Amino acid sequence: MDKFADLEPSSVFRFFAEISSIPRGSGNMGAISQYVLDFARERGYAARKDEFSNVVVFCPASPGMEDRPTVMLQGHLDMVCEKSADSRHDFKKDPLDLRQMDDCIYAASTTLGADDGIAVAYALAIMDDRSIVHPPLELVFTADEEVGMVGATGLDTSDLKAKYLLNLDSEREGVFLSSSAGGLRAFLSVPVKYTKKSGEKYSILVSGFQGGHSGGEIDKYRGNANLIMGRLLHFLSVNGVGLDIYSLQGGLMINAIPRDAACRALLATDEDAAKLEKLIPEFEKTIKNEYKATDKNIMIYCDRKGRDEKPVLHKKMQERLIFLLNTLPDGVIRMSQEEATRGLVETSLNMGIMRLTEKSFEIEAALRSSVSTAKYALAEKLRYLVETIGGSYEESGDYPAWEYREDSKIIPFISGLYTEMSGRAAEVSGVHMGVECGIFYEKMPDLDIVSFGPDISGAHTPSERMSIPSAKRTWDLLLRVLKEIK
Repeated sequence: MDKFADLEPSSVFRFFAEISSIPRGSGNMGAISQYVLDFARERGYAARKDEFSNVVVFCPASPGMEDRPTVMLQGHLDMVCEKSADSRHDFKKDPLDLRQMDDCIYAASTTLGADDGIAVAYALAIMDDRSIVHPPLELVFTADEEVGMVGATGLDTSDLKAKYLLNLDSEREGVFLSSSAGGLRAFLSVPVKYTKKSGEKYSILVSGFQGGHSGGEIDKYRGNANLIMGRLLHFLSVNGVGLDIYSLQGGLMINAIPRDAACRALLATDEDAAKLEKLIPEFEKTIKNEYKATDKNIMIYCDRKGRDEKPVLHKKMQERLIFLLNTLPDGVIRMSQEEATRGLVETSLNMGIMRLTEKSFEIEAALRSSVSTAKYALAEKLRYLVETIGGSYEESGDYPAWEYREDSKIIPFISGLYTEMSGRAAEVSGVHMGVECGIFYEKMPDLDIVSFGPDISGAHTPSERMSIPSAKRTWDLLLRVLKEIK
């Protein structure tokens, strides 16, 4: 903690260092939630902790501020635990090794946890300093945000009276979020059968796509390797290549645009092998041309592995899988047409994972939309499509959208203050990712919500950095909002 004694705001960085000594990875919330609860009660505040490890603290208004509207400050307690390959850090027991470089702080070889430890530190500093002028406050510390917003989903809000919600889980100073997408996970499964055949083994690889986060980069229109593989298999089929598939997989995470996909198959004749080896470069040239603006390092190639006998897909089963891969909607489905959010993605789908198992061909997809009805309409399209070819559809992890409010008072108020204080133009924007604001929007529909925070780069990676001057400017803005809100 002594490393940051000279940083401003001193109390914020002192508490940030203190919570950085407490293990608080997602799923390991006991110690940090108890720390916050004890911290509040030791200072005389009413507080509660629930079975999800959420903590809610009630702070009475400063003298003369009793007639002001109640404000909720909200952030999450957990952090993503990632470290460099050579790190021996144990996130279950070791404190983070905080360092300073120039005007940023970071953690040696690990994530910093500024997402969202800075929100926790801001709230602790407010609780600790009775001289700070503020209206009635409800400080809400949610648990396990990074693994599906578990805490916010389970939080009982029946005793909360806030009119305004200041969510402190944004990572670009001066950008004030006004909406976010809702989402769900879709699981498609098509039963398969195999028959034994012999032939020349080939590995077919689609690789080198840029990928990216399916919320933040879906609007870049980068190639999805899974769907390119489906298109390649169709291309080979219509050009007479007798391909018998025994392995098919691609993608690592449901919310990441797939960069690579692989197919392994048998070819019965030398003629088929010759066609395959001629058509692959032709297809690669086509795809490179189509994606030359977004994916610079595409490679599509095949590798001959020798003759073998394998259980391969029945022809009809194989045709169904290729049909599915060539008809699934993917990427940006619709851009927002609302004046305030024009230019943002409204609805999207990312076919993140595909795999062929002994019994089924499975697809996992992430659906997002800032309009709830559009999200469910897209989900029904997937259900209808997969059930038409004899498959099944399931969904999970459904979370609501936070829809833009044209009558918001907090957003013009806070963005105007920011411009006045910083001399910079504020940006009001939506985001095509899920944030906890959507859950509060659904539970407390009269809440007027904004999300903001200091500059944080490299979140969820060992390269995470937080700007010290930006943390100070965000703190000053937060105190000004609390003092002047009416």
